[in-house]
Order: sequence, then C-alpha cells, then structure tokens
Amino acid sequence: MKMLHGNKKIDKNKWMIDPDDAVMLLIDHQAGLFQLVRDMDQLVLRHHATALAKLSYLANIPTFTTASVPDGPNGPLIPEIHQCNPNAVYIPRTGQINAWDNPAWVEAIKKTKRKTLVIAGTLTSVCMAFPALSAVEQGYNVFCVVDASGNWSKMATDLTIARITQAGAMPIDTFAVLSEIMSTWNRPDAGDFANIMVDHIVPPYRGLIESYNKAQYVQKEASSGNS
Repeated sequence: MKMLHGNKKIDKNKWMIDPDDAVMLLIDHQAGLFQLVRDMDQLVLRHHATALAKLSYLANIPTFTTASVPDGPNGPLIPEIHQCNPNAVYIPRTGQINAWDNPAWVEAIKKTKRKTLVIAGTLTSVCMAFPALSAVEQGYNVFCVVDASGNWSKMATDLTIARITQAGAMPIDTFAVLSEIMSTWNRPDAGDFANIMVDHIVPPYRGLIESYNKAQYVQKEASSGNS
C-alpha cells in the first residue's frame, strides 16, 4: 500500500506499525493482577505499560483501556495509564473475560476506522491473547506487546507467543513499538520520544545522551579556546 508522506509516496509495510492506522489497546493492567506476574519484574511491566500510554498520547493514537472486575481482587487499573494519557477512553465491561466479547469495546474500535491494533494486557495468555485472537479473526492487523503484558509463568508466555503467531498476530516489544511509531529522529518531538525511552524502557540510554552532550560541550569549549 502506498501512502503520501509530504510530497513523496512511500510503501507501507504490513509487517510494521502504521501510526496513522493504529489503535492502542491497554487491557487489564490492574494492581491485583500484577501480583500474579512471574515472567518479568513487576516494576518493568509497570514502566512498559506507562510507556505505551505516554507514546499513544504523544503520537495522537486512539487509546482504549478496560479492566476485569476492578471492584474485586483483580483491583483497579494502575493510575499511570490515564494520568499519562488523558485522552485514553476507559470502557467498562460486564464480566467478560475476553474484552472482545464486550460489544461496547468492539464498537469503539470500529468507530476509529483503523485496522491496526497494538495490544498489551495482563495476563498475557488471557487478557492479551484472547482479544488478539478475536481481532485477527475479524481481519485486524494485530501487534501484541509481550513485555507490556506480564504472565504467571515463562512457559505460559512462550505458549502464548506460539499461539498468537500461528493465528497471524505479531509479538513485539515496547521499544520496537516506540521506534516504529517514532519512525525518524528528524521530527520536532524527537526529544519527547527519547524521554519515554530513557524514563521507562532503556534507562542506560540516558547515560549515552549525557556522555555525548558532554563530549560535544568539551569539543566546543576546546575549539573556542583555540580561536
């Protein structure tokens, strides 16, 4: 598919995320469910979910959230998601385990007229996988953010990745999602994307930026002294 970018036509790759066609779905990132996560550090998971919320807000991507029985032991959504993306729309559901079984959820996605779904959900093998499989069946291009989901065991995650891949969804990590949506450093908000990287995904990158800036400063000072 060819799309216009400025005055130039560019090919859109169906295996990569098109920000202009994307919807961000953040499912069941709930305080109680986080206590079941064993395949990754809970703080890392929280950071990655927050990064996706910030990213979708920065890139103006429609974002929908939902929670499974938030007034029960699963607990409420972590507050960072809506704090970091005030445009995100929360869609309650009435007991459905699979968010796709909620007609209001599906209708909200359809109204965007977008066909690329970026999905993260806790737990990976249920809250992320079930709606991903349902969306693929409905003809959507689905990207599953595995390291922003979290699961009760590594084995369960491995099985889920195999399952969604066989169905036609694409597993992906948070850093790749950010990079594909950002697309280029030649943009006025590149610094905002970089801040999401260093604050929530790859903190060591801040050290690289600081050392580079210092080297540039030293070189500039040396050149001034020689003039």
